[in-house]
Amino acid sequence: MTKYKEYFQDMLASNKNLFDEFKKLHNKYATEPQKWQNEFNEKGQEILTIIRHYENMLCSQSEGGKYGIFSSKLAEKFWEEIRTHFPKIDFIGML
Repeated sequence: MTKYKEYFQDMLASNKNLFDEFKKLHNKYATEPQKWQNEFNEKGQEILTIIRHYENMLCSQSEGGKYGIFSSKLAEKFWEEIRTHFPKIDFIGML
C-alpha cells in the first residue's frame, strides 16, 4: 500500500466515529445541499483540521529533503483519495 493511502487509512481508523458521522452528514448534504449546508460547514471544519494534520505529517518528511519536489504531488494524491470517499469535501465553507 502506498504511503498516502496508509496515512488516509490511519486517519480514518484513528477518528472512526467522527468520520462515520461526517460520512452520514456528507451523504445528506449530497442529496439536499441547501438544507444541510450550515451543519456541513460546521462539522466539516473539524474534519478539515484532521485532514490537514495528516497531510502535514505525510508531507513533512519529504519537504525538507532531496524529495521536496514530490511533496506537492504526494499531497495531491492524498486529497484525491479523500475526494474518492468524500466527493463534496471541497464544498465545506461554501454559502
